Amino acid sequence: MEDIEQVLGLLSSIGDDSTVPKNVRFKVNETICCLKDNQDSSDVVVDRAIQFLDELSNDPNIPMFTRTQLWSAISALESK
Repeated sequence: MEDIEQVLGLLSSIGDDSTVPKNVRFKVNETICCLKDNQDSSDVVVDRAIQFLDELSNDPNIPMFTRTQLWSAISALESK
């Protein structure tokens, strides 16, 4: 559960960053809602969040620092 809280914090910082494109922030916020709504953190929810974030990390419009943050979030979710 601690990993999920760290991921939520990291994703929140991405969602609040004005240098990140609006469509990316929207998808990050959707992922946050998905993880928060399902506090039981079932494997299906975590896998879905990983898929969302992986798709986002491949977006060419994302700043490199944000891409690194997404990879960090994916890594934390995968260790769950």
